[in-house]
Amino acid sequence: VALAICSLVLYLLTLMLAEKLSSNTVDAQEVELIWTILPAIVLILLALPSLQILYMMDEIDEPDLTLKAIGHQWYWAYEYTDFKDLTFDSYMIPTTELPSGHFRLLEVDHRIVVPMESPIRIIITANDVLHSWAVPSLGVKTDAIPGRLNQTSFITTRPGVFYGQCSEICGANHSYMPIVVESTPLTHFEHWSTLLSS
Repeated sequence: VALAICSLVLYLLTLMLAEKLSSNTVDAQEVELIWTILPAIVLILLALPSLQILYMMDEIDEPDLTLKAIGHQWYWAYEYTDFKDLTFDSYMIPTTELPSGHFRLLEVDHRIVVPMESPIRIIITANDVLHSWAVPSLGVKTDAIPGRLNQTSFITTRPGVFYGQCSEICGANHSYMPIVVESTPLTHFEHWSTLLSS
């Protein structure tokens, strides 16, 4: 599309420089109307499929697990909505209490545990100010806005631990809101959820 538009503009400029069109286009309102409306139509034709794909990407069909993340100053609260009483707060572990071998400023006292190879929907909001729930290795970054529910989804294809942080400058301690997602096989997740909810 861009190549066709550039070729047409170059062709018209070449004709105008050769003075074949210049005498006809000095006061030609029809031509001005066409080169104003035609680009608008092209932009609309380009935008409609993009909007359709954007909305299709946002739809999440029957996720295996729904998780709600609530941003607070300066920690995250999580609710596993498919379970009765599975909620917890996740605070950063201070450097002085950090076990050996863990990442400083990235480790939390309660990790999010999700089953691998399962579509996970996460609903994100905030309680006080703007936050952003971001885990780059999962390709997830969604703003947490007070009074609004945003949603996104992800699938982990292998077991492991994925780290992220609040990526919105929500105040002085926004970098002290780490996010840790632990992906486990389904049997381990079921065992973990049973232990935590009991």
